[in-house]
Amino acid sequence: MKWKILAVGKPALAFARSGIGEYLPRARRYTGVEIDYLKAGPREETEAKMLQAAAGSVRLVLDERGENPTTENFVQWIDAWELASTKRVTVCIGGADGHSEEFRKGADRLISLSRLTLQHELALVVFLEQLYRAYTVKRGEPYHR
Repeated sequence: MKWKILAVGKPALAFARSGIGEYLPRARRYTGVEIDYLKAGPREETEAKMLQAAAGSVRLVLDERGENPTTENFVQWIDAWELASTKRVTVCIGGADGHSEEFRKGADRLISLSRLTLQHELALVVFLEQLYRAYTVKRGEPYHR
């Protein structure tokens, strides 16, 4: 199974670039992961681009109003998607304006990384760390301990 992460705007914050540089290669040891940065613009335009890029995949939308899974829940979802022969999961991370109600309702899964609103660059780093963590849990490796 492959992962495509769609994020609005390239990371400008040094700590975010550093975190992505740390966790993206780690996650890639276990699964295919690509990040596509979409040019910031009107929310309707970026959401249309996300919908087009996510066609044919499971769409996971990050939003503070979503369900708040545990890492174990996330591992179970990955297992279920793999068992169902899911080819790709597309993760949508909005920009400063977040996602519209309509976009959120169309998600296969709407999840929250925190009940707090996270800056989108930070959300990307947190998601990459959790993706890496989930795959170490699946393999019984010590990172998650």
